[in-house]
Amino acid sequence: MVCFCFLVDQTRQVRSSKPAAGICSRCGGGASVADMKTATRFCYVPFYWKSWRAIICTFCGSILSFFLHLKFSLRSWVINL
Repeated sequence: MVCFCFLVDQTRQVRSSKPAAGICSRCGGGASVADMKTATRFCYVPFYWKSWRAIICTFCGSILSFFLHLKFSLRSWVINL
């Protein structure tokens, strides 16, 4: 059971980012809107991906807010969680 914990991991990758209005509530740094990609891997082989958009701090890197992308429609809809 202990070996299973080391075989599964999750990685986050920033694909692109743009400056956004606002400041971080934790450190006071600037905010930016970033397109993120999360990949869950088993034995270093990715088996699940999720693309999402987040508002992150440019100084400390904390995630201030996040949105999921729904790509089944012709229009780009974003749901705020």
